[in-house]
Amino acid sequence: MLMFCRTGTCVRGIELLVSAIHTCNHQCEKTVPLPADAADNRQPFYFSYQSLESTKFKNVWTTHSASPIAYERGRIYLDNYRCCISSIAQEPRILYQKPKCSESEKIEDALLLECPLGEMLPNPSDYKPSLIVLTAQNWLLRLSADCGEILEKVYLAGSCCKFRYLSWDTPQEVMVVKSAQNKLPAEARQAGIQQSVLFHLAVFQVLPLSFIGMLEINKKIFGNSVTDVAISNGILIVMYSMGLVRLYNFQAISEQFMERPFDLGSEFNWNGEVGVVGKYPFGLPCNIKITDTPPLLFEASSLENAFQIGGFPWHYIITPNKKKHRGVFYICSLKDNALAKNGIQDMKCCSLEPDWIYFHPDMSGRIIHVGPNLIKVLKLKEVENNTDQIEIAEDFIITANRENCVNNSVTVTSSGRVVKKRINLLDDDPEQETFKIVDYEDELDLLSTVAVTEIGADGRAHLDLRCNEHGILLKSIPLRESWDVTYSHEVYFDRDIVLHIEQKPNRKFSCYVYQMVCDTAKEDECSRRERTERVSCKKGGRIFEYT
Repeated sequence: MLMFCRTGTCVRGIELLVSAIHTCNHQCEKTVPLPADAADNRQPFYFSYQSLESTKFKNVWTTHSASPIAYERGRIYLDNYRCCISSIAQEPRILYQKPKCSESEKIEDALLLECPLGEMLPNPSDYKPSLIVLTAQNWLLRLSADCGEILEKVYLAGSCCKFRYLSWDTPQEVMVVKSAQNKLPAEARQAGIQQSVLFHLAVFQVLPLSFIGMLEINKKIFGNSVTDVAISNGILIVMYSMGLVRLYNFQAISEQFMERPFDLGSEFNWNGEVGVVGKYPFGLPCNIKITDTPPLLFEASSLENAFQIGGFPWHYIITPNKKKHRGVFYICSLKDNALAKNGIQDMKCCSLEPDWIYFHPDMSGRIIHVGPNLIKVLKLKEVENNTDQIEIAEDFIITANRENCVNNSVTVTSSGRVVKKRINLLDDDPEQETFKIVDYEDELDLLSTVAVTEIGADGRAHLDLRCNEHGILLKSIPLRESWDVTYSHEVYFDRDIVLHIEQKPNRKFSCYVYQMVCDTAKEDECSRRERTERVSCKKGGRIFEYT
């Protein structure tokens, strides 16, 4: 895992998760006007912390799917992005539904592209949100987010490589398309044939879509033990099997090793190939040929490649590269590798799931450390009387509600016999309230946490909204559906909407949509009636449950 938290970029294993971070310093008493979403006719939403007191979130509708469910900015995508549903209306509204496609046309990954403010763009369609998708046949498509119409299409490459992943280098500006790791068939390996090219990376400027370059990650240049690679914030990140992470300047690489630039749609005659850039069957030329090891910016060794950069001044977080140090985090200066004062963070958790740590995505330079029953928000500050040294101090702490938890390790029977339990409860025992998700809502400057407690056979979860500055609880939203801790869950809080996406065994997915409504005695009475008046309807061949 690697994270650059001044721009919210995170690499975990082979995934590259990127989100744009906005500076939000709203005071608690201020009202924050948020823009309308033209695609969903979403009206401007005026938010204040006081409005949370007079409102509640009601489960307005639910749907289920046999394929993964994705959410992006008020739109719910089902059936491999073929079906798009607005999450805004109290009843489900299908924005578009495309016919079934073959396995070769399956969408492998997708990114939401939003119009930049204050820029002149060549096409009217560029001013509306669009979805960039990558298909199994190496086609890169830009689709209208409103109707699914194909606006642009680029053919990447033939069968020499399989592109599978999309990510942002610079959010909403520069995009990276990464291939799966190239592996030779077993017969070729047995015959002694060597595979030197491990990955391909294609880099694009977006809106208007333009080709920057494509490069190979060759083990003759970067070594035999490369396991993953990414480009983020202008940095080429290379990860190795022994926990090593190396950083290189991608801009310097492209300037030094680019053989020649190419424009999409232009004809080319290069290296014996004649064709059109981005068109079938030629695709894109590999025009960045790295022939020598580029200058190294930084390297670090960490358990499972877990490496993060952020803070003011720049610091990084690693876990020493030994299994016995799992759950121990070192916070060091990027300038001289010096360990910060109080820079070793260890919650000493006894739990099935490990605690996790990351730089706060609000650009404050703070650090969030999450354990089963404790969330620490830490800050970097200068040591008193020593401005050259940085120390880690607590900004505020959020604790799980375990007031009713009774330690029954020792009990006394009716006959007076003392009985001691040999096994103590884990810190994340299901019967105790445990933190499962911590997120940040940048538009409203709110910190959100999901905590779960198992009551009998069911797990009950609630989403808490907190002041990001001080961690004060502003609103607690109970989720009406049962929460099984063995399932995979995602929870999104987006202005006046809460979504819970759940993955059950055997590829069963569910999406629960909550909407902000006025919290009055009349509403409470209606809600009690609605518990027995949930209606099922069929739209576009899909069944929805709504109130």
